[in-house]
Amino acid sequence: MSLDEKFKSACDQIRQFTKRPSDSDMLEVYSLYKQATVGDINTPKPSEAKAKAKWEAWSGKKGLNANVAKEQYVAKIKALAPTYA
Repeated sequence: MSLDEKFKSACDQIRQFTKRPSDSDMLEVYSLYKQATVGDINTPKPSEAKAKAKWEAWSGKKGLNANVAKEQYVAKIKALAPTYA
């Protein structure tokens, strides 16, 4: 299975979770997803608290290669699955 197929499978898998992971885990998943699909953050920092937390998480991945982000995303979903799926 290619990396892109594994990434798509992990994206599908998280949607099937029956319990919501912690906020910190969700921010990690979000930031890796955005880095893998969009690349470096390309929006101004918002002022609203939730949006700001997401922005900061994604900004923390700046410079991370898209394929490395995909690998880390797949690994993170695999680690979360036993607890939340």
